[in-house]
Amino acid sequence: MTYRTVNEIVLRVEWSQCKWLRVIMKRLTRAEQKALRPTQILEAAFEEFVEHGFTSARVEDIAERVGVTKGTVYVYFSTKEELFAAMIRHIATPFEDILADINKLTGSCANRLKGMILLFYDGMLEERRLTELLRFVISEGKRFPHVIDRHREELFEPLLVQMQTILDEGVDVGEFSGGPRASARILFSPIMAMAVEILIRGGRHDLHLNEYVESHVDLVMGSLVRDRA
Repeated sequence: MTYRTVNEIVLRVEWSQCKWLRVIMKRLTRAEQKALRPTQILEAAFEEFVEHGFTSARVEDIAERVGVTKGTVYVYFSTKEELFAAMIRHIATPFEDILADINKLTGSCANRLKGMILLFYDGMLEERRLTELLRFVISEGKRFPHVIDRHREELFEPLLVQMQTILDEGVDVGEFSGGPRASARILFSPIMAMAVEILIRGGRHDLHLNEYVESHVDLVMGSLVRDRA
């Protein structure tokens, strides 16, 4: 198993549930283990911050998840605040993947808009980090406004811009009706609402997600797409 393979595994699984990775790690060279250490710490920090929040999370507990000393964590991140900020950037990478997938969409404006909405839902439902990122934005936004603002400017806003671009193009070519209904923020609101619902009730109640997604898509297409008959 190569260093690259191990790194991909670390990025895709919850460190707290994969202690067997430590066995694999021992097969790597010291240089390879050192190269992976920041990612391991960020993954462990994510789990600790999710479980306890920023204030109650302890660096020594993060270190214990990785199997290193508290001092090792501070070698890479000088303060808990710096570690939290780096963790936010780390878990936001799925947004970049969604943006890349959106750029690959083809077809009519309606098809691309539908594809974009489904990509958002797929990312939210399949990537736990995205919903937990929303939790951090809500709970820690006042403590780290610069981190949250940068995340919004670099990741979230480009997604809305992409959606608005498709909407504007659809209006220009006569495929969509104009007006307030052709607003990316309005169309995106149900996605955010479901993300909050998942944070509050996810795992304890059946949220009927498939029906919700289908209803959202039907509502958008029904209100936007103009009858060409």
